[in-house]
Amino acid sequence: MKVLLLIDSLVSGGRERRLIEMIKGLIDYADVQLHLVVFSDKIHYQEVYGFGIPVTILKRVPKRNPMIFYRLYRLCRNYKPDLIHTWGTMSAIWAIPSSIVLNIKLINGNITDAPKNMNFFDQRLFRARLTYPFSKVVVGNSWAGLKEYKVPDKKAVCIYNGFDDNRISNLKEKSEVRKGFNISTKNIVGMVGAFFDRKDYKTYIEAALLVLKQRKDVTFIAVGGGPNLQQCKEMVPPEQVSYCIFTGLQKDVESIINIFDIGVLATNDRVHGEGISNAILEYMALRKPTIATSGGGTDEIVEHSKTGILVEPADVQTMANQVVYLLDNPDFAKKMGNEGRNRLNRMFSLPAMTSEYYGLYLKLLK
Repeated sequence: MKVLLLIDSLVSGGRERRLIEMIKGLIDYADVQLHLVVFSDKIHYQEVYGFGIPVTILKRVPKRNPMIFYRLYRLCRNYKPDLIHTWGTMSAIWAIPSSIVLNIKLINGNITDAPKNMNFFDQRLFRARLTYPFSKVVVGNSWAGLKEYKVPDKKAVCIYNGFDDNRISNLKEKSEVRKGFNISTKNIVGMVGAFFDRKDYKTYIEAALLVLKQRKDVTFIAVGGGPNLQQCKEMVPPEQVSYCIFTGLQKDVESIINIFDIGVLATNDRVHGEGISNAILEYMALRKPTIATSGGGTDEIVEHSKTGILVEPADVQTMANQVVYLLDNPDFAKKMGNEGRNRLNRMFSLPAMTSEYYGLYLKLLK
């Protein structure tokens, strides 16, 4: 079978990472031929060029250049794919004319988050619903996302993210990472996420400051970059600066997570609903107990009180209390981390995700 994959760009992000992981898995299937089309020349995941599949750049210049429709149609006419699998709302819109004219089934994979209470005029919901009538199936990485985007039941398919264990096969020594960030405390709590409004770093930092009023045996790390980074740094008073580390953008994130005792994901539910967070998958892969904001797909990945702890949005005090509880009960925290790893193996492994996509392709081609 020949599958044409379409995505807006390959910048660093959860959707892009998920596509890369799927390609890694599917290239081992002898009866699957993949061809990737990217509508931008921004390629963060350079590894895509080592997979042995064609990669075509159809750069949109200007951004709304209508010639993209024709250029994609011409590529489809020559390549003759059996399926078109899109990874974003705009790539689905670009694909619709070719899908109709050439009678190619369209897999619409644009649901990757789960925003609450979107009204009829919300641009995200409006654009997504435009594509549903032309899509054979609509794939989301969480049931919460499929529900919030009002995907018709008969077209809704949920395939969870898959984590590639090769990402944690060559970690740096913990002592080396600690030394690199000048960390001497016994305990480390960390959060991984971009400093954009969708992540609630304000709650994370305020919870950290509450904990630091009680104890000085813990360092709080924030891994990521973005426009809100400087503002978040300014929240930390001078006397606590040595206990709060902002790493900025990092390439070897997994080695940093490996020194955590607790992984945190705080989400700003006023503007964002998580799908299946790659950060939480990374915590689970490295056996870290998770404290996360409840809602969206997070409730599907974190088993409350078993693999982690769910707290209400913007609940600073509860987040701080749960951090203290896990630090004071390391055996329980370790058990949570092990349970998280077991859950990842069962539900969020790369082979599981790949197998589900392969099965979906076969089903649509029957």
